[in-house]
Amino acid sequence: MTIGAGDWVEVRSKEEILATLDEHGRLEGLPFMPQMTQYCGQRFQVFKRAGKTCSEIDGPSGVTYVSRRLHDAVHLEHRCDGRAYGGCQAGCLIFWKEAWLKHANGDGPGYPASGSSVDRASIAGAMSGCTEDQVRAAAIYRTPEGDVRYSCQATQLMEASTPLSLWDARQYVEAYRSGNNSLGTVLKAIVYVLYYYGTMARSPRWGVASRWFYDRFQAVWGGIPFPRKAGKIAMGPTPRLDLDLQPGEVVRVKSYEQILETLSTSASNRGLSFDAELVPYCGKVFRVRTRIERFIDEKTGKMLHMKTPAVILDGVHCQSLYSGRRILCPRAVFLWWREIWLERIPEAEVAQAVSGSESLCHSRASRKISAAVH
Repeated sequence: MTIGAGDWVEVRSKEEILATLDEHGRLEGLPFMPQMTQYCGQRFQVFKRAGKTCSEIDGPSGVTYVSRRLHDAVHLEHRCDGRAYGGCQAGCLIFWKEAWLKHANGDGPGYPASGSSVDRASIAGAMSGCTEDQVRAAAIYRTPEGDVRYSCQATQLMEASTPLSLWDARQYVEAYRSGNNSLGTVLKAIVYVLYYYGTMARSPRWGVASRWFYDRFQAVWGGIPFPRKAGKIAMGPTPRLDLDLQPGEVVRVKSYEQILETLSTSASNRGLSFDAELVPYCGKVFRVRTRIERFIDEKTGKMLHMKTPAVILDGVHCQSLYSGRRILCPRAVFLWWREIWLERIPEAEVAQAVSGSESLCHSRASRKISAAVH
């Protein structure tokens, strides 16, 4: 079956899903993670179709992302809670194979339940089955050296997907037809890709002139400046500021120019890159969702601990509008912020800040009403 963004679906029963998995708890290379069983039998609206995704690899200049094609998968609004994975705090959006879902017969979760019989024909490539204990056991393993490693959907994306060229036009057609993006968003993304790779990435000389023209054009139309500028620190360590921000606190993201003063010429602060996808959030107001101190490395499955903690802001995720080869990726990973890029807003000033040009933005996944002021 084909499921698009906005469709209502029901998660199949645990028994039905286990019947689709191999002995490693995977379907077509994609793991069914232990915490996903809590959603069985419930109904949800599809957030995005996951025909395109992205995965981390080691590139010539460090970690980079590549585009990948994933077949028969969607995102609901669930994020990994990390409980089965050593307390990982990345909060990745969960992938759902269509074989694990079925169309709901109504418009929402309150509609009477549909029949519980299994449509075996819709469970493509069904295996001999897997047990819940096997699913839990597959989430963690030890290397021959005795090191603990984790196996989750993020670490297995390369095995569960196939390469996708930036110039494959089908991905842009699907981004619109699936309901993931409006036609205007898709066209803007295509223009950005063509402009960036046709001018800025061609040579340093072309790049300087192209960025200047880009900024002038955006200033006239009220858009954001070119989001891939070098930082101002050519030599020496980048600065650090510890605010000890806690979940629920309200912060304002500093201006792009202020943040550039804290970045190296490679646009990073103490090893954390200031990604182009962070730029649209500059100057806006959000609540802190969580502190990031540990996360699983997608490439190795190893738990990493941050020397300088970062924070995640509520409702602030990658929109993949300026991401080069991963343009229009629907994975919606949370963006990470150094505390030096933020400023705390006293509670007494929160109402005034929200009533201005900024916004308090709440996560769709929490079903809270957005307080954004656009």
